[in-house]
Amino acid sequence: MVRVLPAVPRRIVQRVSAPYIAGPTLEDARRVVARLNGEGKLATVDVLGEEVRSPAEAETIASAYHSVLDAIAADHLDANVSVKLTALGLQLDLDLCRSLLATVVADAAARGIFVRIDMEDSSCTDDTLLLYRELRERGRDELGIVLQSRLRRSLADVASLADLRPSVRLCKGIYLEPESIAYTGRDEIRESFLQILDALLEAGCYVALATQDEWLLERSLPRVDGLEREGYEVQFLLGVREARASELVAEGHRLRVYVPYGARWYEYSLRRLQENPSLAGTVAKATLGRLVPRREWRDGRQGSG
Repeated sequence: MVRVLPAVPRRIVQRVSAPYIAGPTLEDARRVVARLNGEGKLATVDVLGEEVRSPAEAETIASAYHSVLDAIAADHLDANVSVKLTALGLQLDLDLCRSLLATVVADAAARGIFVRIDMEDSSCTDDTLLLYRELRERGRDELGIVLQSRLRRSLADVASLADLRPSVRLCKGIYLEPESIAYTGRDEIRESFLQILDALLEAGCYVALATQDEWLLERSLPRVDGLEREGYEVQFLLGVREARASELVAEGHRLRVYVPYGARWYEYSLRRLQENPSLAGTVAKATLGRLVPRREWRDGRQGSG
């Protein structure tokens, strides 16, 4: 399935990815965030556009983030933004990325809006942490980072960042990496997640539990049980386990939904599926459930022999 994805018609990819992306425009993102806020959920907005190919494209993405900040402030949305540094030219020119990121963070700070720097594949990790530290040491405190339990280095990264008491989104990580630098087994990745969580809590960090894995939620939520409601949050992806997200809100947890939008929805969809083949099966099952009633699918399968 992953190999043939580029040959799949765009309309099919769009139909598959529609539940997981707000849409191509900022207005789509505003509408989705407003709906989520109405359900008692927070949001973080991501402008699609990793791996830009020119400084002009990076500047366009940065401009889009300024527009997002305008919209959040104008609509009084309960939302922040997530930024992938490759979208701001990290792999083109470190200084360009540094400059564009600084302007986005400064704009957000002036509006009282938090910025989360996303973590991408391992080739970006050192530079991402470098730019995060530089901005924090310049007094940009409303700024967070992401750590992936898949990477073997992440527990050591907690120790190296501890002096900053960072706000950390903790996730498993979507990028498939060599076994020499990453855990590859489900149990290893889960155990690493819990070890990193314990280290972050011991260091007094704000933690966003970014996982829809019920096994992990059952073991992570008791660890933050003694914290005030504003002392942590849970994060889900748009369109994933929506009923469970609503349950967590009803139970009193802060729940934030990751809301990607942008004209590059097609590239984003293909890249996510190709980077992690297991997602192809997950999306296929979710799509089948949306397009074909479960009873009809079951009966059809039985009828086919």
